Amino acid sequence: MSSASEASTQKDLTIDVKDLKGKKVGTVDLPDEWFAGEVKVHVMHQVVTAQLAAARQGTHKTKTRGEVRGGGAKPWRQKGTGRARQGSIRSPQWVGGGVAHGRTPSDWSVRVNKKLKRSALRSALADRVNNGLITVVRGLQFDAPKTKDALAALSGLGLAEGKVLVVLADKHQPTLLSLRNVERIHTLTVDQLNTYDVLNSDLVVIDEAAIALIGTGLRRQQAGGDTGRLASSEDTEEVSK
Repeated sequence: MSSASEASTQKDLTIDVKDLKGKKVGTVDLPDEWFAGEVKVHVMHQVVTAQLAAARQGTHKTKTRGEVRGGGAKPWRQKGTGRARQGSIRSPQWVGGGVAHGRTPSDWSVRVNKKLKRSALRSALADRVNNGLITVVRGLQFDAPKTKDALAALSGLGLAEGKVLVVLADKHQPTLLSLRNVERIHTLTVDQLNTYDVLNSDLVVIDEAAIALIGTGLRRQQAGGDTGRLASSEDTEEVSK
């Protein structure tokens, strides 16, 4: 890549930082590792398909003729009645009988390696920043759990419409509780960031403190017993079972 193109990329990755009222309070350089990559649609498709497959419960079950209660006695004798021969009232052709070739519990999960998942997340974030769909907010926290405050903040940021993904630096309970009652808002901590949720949103709002933690599998440590870690990115993307 030429120096001119590098400078252009760097300029594009410097975006404004806003406060909860929508006022510009600074700028931030988004890390090239996660926001300057090539948008690989086929990789995102593969990872999202795997995530959706892993989300299937697979607990569907029908009873076979051997599992339905009753039907132990032959309903009538084999010959001489004029009717078709029957061995059990729990055969599939009977009302109340078992199901022939019915559904059984299944595991739909697909194994996707870590490198591919990171590439898909990188592509999703790059797509969002290239289209101007990422907003970085400083101090994305609320003192008390109030949905009204969350709606006011979104309005101030110009996000009154559309599906919004909010990425927090830590598991701050008042903020999580403030946002969870708004149906069009989906909230994650930074260690839970994944390809499907990025692509399933119209706008992505990222806490400024979370940017440095993207891709580390960590979240910012809080006072009061938070260890600073939930799980690895493999676990939180729900690709594995």
